[in-house]
Amino acid sequence: MVVTFKVTDQENGSWAVLRVSGELDLVTSPVLRQRVHDVVAEGRHSLVLDLSEVWFCDSSGVGVLIASRRLLRSCQGRLRLILPARGAADGSHVNKVLGALGVRRLFEIHPDVPSAVDEDARPLSA
Repeated sequence: MVVTFKVTDQENGSWAVLRVSGELDLVTSPVLRQRVHDVVAEGRHSLVLDLSEVWFCDSSGVGVLIASRRLLRSCQGRLRLILPARGAADGSHVNKVLGALGVRRLFEIHPDVPSAVDEDARPLSA
């Protein structure tokens, strides 16, 4: 079985949005890390990572999320994550992993792209 991992790039106002789908693991996380670095290198410092189509995330995936947060903070940028709207309730895999590792509170979590790119939107509670 071939697992497809995909990162698609779009812009939404001043925000760059990377939609990630598939498994975020040791094999695929370097791809996401590179895409985040590319976005920042292009001078875009407001980034949304849409993880609503990620159905598996291991510690290397979490490492990329934390490294992305650090990178964006270092250039006064912003990082927001999208987890499924039901993520907080029924627990998407990424949500569960971030919660289990105690790092979910580090991230601004939103239910969808419109909320994530809205300057006035409140993130979902940790």
